[in-house]
Amino acid sequence: MKKSVVSKEYQNLQKDILTLQENWKKSINPESIIPNLNKAAMSAGVPAAALASINFEISLFVQWIEEINALLIKNNPELESKLADILTLLNEETAIRWIDEAFSFNSVYFAGFAEENELEEWIPQFLAETALRPYLQLTADKIQHEITHAVPGAGCPVCGEPARLAVLEAEGKKVMTCPRCLARWNAKRIECAHCGNDDHETIQFLTIEGDASSQIQVCEKCTGYIKVIDTRQYLSKPSAAMLDLTTIHLDFVAQDQGYHAIGQEKLTN
Repeated sequence: MKKSVVSKEYQNLQKDILTLQENWKKSINPESIIPNLNKAAMSAGVPAAALASINFEISLFVQWIEEINALLIKNNPELESKLADILTLLNEETAIRWIDEAFSFNSVYFAGFAEENELEEWIPQFLAETALRPYLQLTADKIQHEITHAVPGAGCPVCGEPARLAVLEAEGKKVMTCPRCLARWNAKRIECAHCGNDDHETIQFLTIEGDASSQIQVCEKCTGYIKVIDTRQYLSKPSAAMLDLTTIHLDFVAQDQGYHAIGQEKLTN
């Protein structure tokens, strides 16, 4: 099994963050999330979390930001000065805005917020996304039994995260899994998650020397790719978030060969 290009230190930090998120999820009142399983909307690719009624507890969200800050500073004391002003900036109105913009992947907003407040660009979106995920994961937990498939190109059927990771389970069954909300759904073994192409002649699998458990499924129709990991070869099953992180070398390989994390139709003359 190929050694991850991600340092052990960063992997350990991510494990600590995942532990925080698990604890945070337990503190959310389950009644604060009311799913709305609108079949027509979901069939059109609308993420289930966007249809749900989610009552965010802003004080908890801000507390979680504070806990992330403390963990980051403990891991790297040099970040203390860079994170010092976050909580003074995060009033209720701003916290609500952070939740909304993180939910919709609005990196432009967060880049502007960082520039306006003289923060490093990665900080606001990383903090907001990290604190948002427990709500998305609890939403996924509540409706997982209704999630059987995804609309090609729409990403995760719960949170809308672009599809990029599949695992092979018993008898080679292919299951897509979301590193963001941890939702899971079945997929055909030969099928592009981005455009729905199921032509075996234009769906290829790239293998990585020295990494028997991993493949990259690529689509020649839309140039999209996903990572496919045979977790039957793992002694212990990592979470989707950790699996996505530790297989980032596959993303580098795919992108170096001209494939994209989000499929796009090839231009033809």
